[in-house]
Amino acid sequence: MAVVVSMATFMEVLDTSIANVSLNHIAGGMAASLNESTWVLTSYLVSNAVILPISGWLASVMGRKRFYMTCVALFTCSSLLCGLAPTLGWLVAFRVLQGIGGGGLAPSEQSILADAFPPQKRGQAFAVYGIAVVVAPAIGPTLGGWITDNFSWRWIFFINVPVGILSLVLTYHMLHESAQAIAEHRAAIRGGIKVDYIGFGLIAMGLGCLQVVLDKGQEDDWFSSSFICAFALASAIGLIGGILWELTIDKPIVDLPLLKRRNFALTNIVMFSMGFILFGTTQLLPQYTQSLLGYTATQAGLMISPGGFCVMAMMPVVGFLVGRVQPRYLVAFGMLVEALAMYNMTHFDTQVPFSTLAWARVYQAFGLAFLFVPINTAAYSDLPPGKNNNASALMNLSRNLGGSVGVSLANTMLFRRSQLHQNILVSTPSMSGPEYLNNLHIIAANMVRQGMNSSIALQHAAAVINNTMEKQAEMLSYLDVFRFMAGASLMMVFVALILTKIPLGRKMAAGH
Repeated sequence: MAVVVSMATFMEVLDTSIANVSLNHIAGGMAASLNESTWVLTSYLVSNAVILPISGWLASVMGRKRFYMTCVALFTCSSLLCGLAPTLGWLVAFRVLQGIGGGGLAPSEQSILADAFPPQKRGQAFAVYGIAVVVAPAIGPTLGGWITDNFSWRWIFFINVPVGILSLVLTYHMLHESAQAIAEHRAAIRGGIKVDYIGFGLIAMGLGCLQVVLDKGQEDDWFSSSFICAFALASAIGLIGGILWELTIDKPIVDLPLLKRRNFALTNIVMFSMGFILFGTTQLLPQYTQSLLGYTATQAGLMISPGGFCVMAMMPVVGFLVGRVQPRYLVAFGMLVEALAMYNMTHFDTQVPFSTLAWARVYQAFGLAFLFVPINTAAYSDLPPGKNNNASALMNLSRNLGGSVGVSLANTMLFRRSQLHQNILVSTPSMSGPEYLNNLHIIAANMVRQGMNSSIALQHAAAVINNTMEKQAEMLSYLDVFRFMAGASLMMVFVALILTKIPLGRKMAAGH
């Protein structure tokens, strides 16, 4: 059953990254600019962020199986419509629907697994789910590039349709509501359904605007843009107002009081960090190899793909260990490996071979495999009855927000640190010293020997040196980001160690 409910989630998480490498083709096919085509990504992320925090409430009100199947059906139909979209405007509109349908899949699956499997087998179930949410972003760019190069960008959406239909059929026949899910549904509709419209509106505005700020901030130069300032203000009003409102009403649409529980609050922090590292590096590494090493999109995807196979191989092992070793030690070990793997990446240069890059990704993936399952096991270990739906919504929101912040912060740091390093390199005395002049004349002399005019050769030689300097500045900025991520991962080791112990094996608490 874990495989059945993971199918649609795998496709949904895949869709967060698969369209990235196809934007040029989408822009060309829709007669739009590349800047306009980025709304294909932003619209999906915004609608996804809006639906995530309320998915727990919706699952309780509608019934978990019915809500899950509704999400699969909406995701599948909107994927078909995305592939058939005649204009960019329609594509963006259908991506909004796709994001709404996709946003409810991961939280529903997570709560289904938490209820359907006994505590001693929950680790193995979460391992299957972990493969979906960790491997999918890693193979998304590779798959998207291959499909776009060999078929059409429309097929990155069409491939969701058969998987969605198969998921619906199997879910209908194989998935049965647990007694706990039925009890949650009855409790939610007892006395009539009361919708927290104010809370939903504030949270939706806050998270939706925040996602726009994160996705468009660097592109629009952050707070020098009135557009970004307006959305940032709206996000602050929505989030602050939404949090205050949800903490004061009897039946909130987002169950924030769950964060008062130590293990749940800490695991949300670690899950945010995992999303930050996973999505941040999945964006960084292909970008680094394409901009500095001259890789094609397919080569860049092949470089990070071995990491996905490493996660798939290690997840069952971690699922076995999680019932025998305290999750906090597994999470701390995973974050320590992440820190060491990111530190290893600080030794990259502009001549690093493919094998070194691929192995570096494998080392990082090895650490990631020790995070997802133990984090979820610790998070669900002491939840009160009937809270699995709400808990899964908050956990998935943390992961998605971490990913958005990771990608946004990485791109901003790259741009600003590259400018800083370039200014330092330009102002250094060696740029006007004998070594610089000697290299300039050597390069120019080689060009003259190839038949170029001497004055033009000097100009070209200066351009070559300037281009090399820019590449070195960019390379140094990547190393800065890797150092920052290594430090952030190391901090999470200490956060993991202050998680409380949980019962292991057959004595593990049910958690609901």
